[in-house]
Amino acid sequence: MTVETDLTALVAAHAHGATVVDVREPDEYAGGHVPGAVNIPLAQVPARTAEVPPGRVFVVCASGNRSKSATDALRAAGVDAASVLGGTKGWVRAGHALTSGARP
Repeated sequence: MTVETDLTALVAAHAHGATVVDVREPDEYAGGHVPGAVNIPLAQVPARTAEVPPGRVFVVCASGNRSKSATDALRAAGVDAASVLGGTKGWVRAGHALTSGARP
C-alpha cells in the first residue's frame, strides 16, 4: 500500500530541507520543478534507489500517479518515501514557485 502525504506536509518539510524526488521525465522536470528536487524518472527508480539519501523522502510527479508507483518501489528498497498528493501541479496551485532547468 502506497504511503501518501499532503502538500501541507511537503511545504513544511521543504522549508527545512527535506529530500524531494521528482519522478517525471527529464524534459518535464527541466520545464519546472519543486526547488531542490532531484530528478529520477520513474523507470529508473528501481536501479537508482542507492542515490536517495536516508530519512523521509517526498516523491512528486505531475499530479500524483507516477509518484505512487515510485514510492512503492522506494519503500520496497527500504526508503522512507511518501507520495505527495497533487504533485507538482498542486505545488503550483498552492502558489509556490517552480525552478526550471536540468539541475535541482
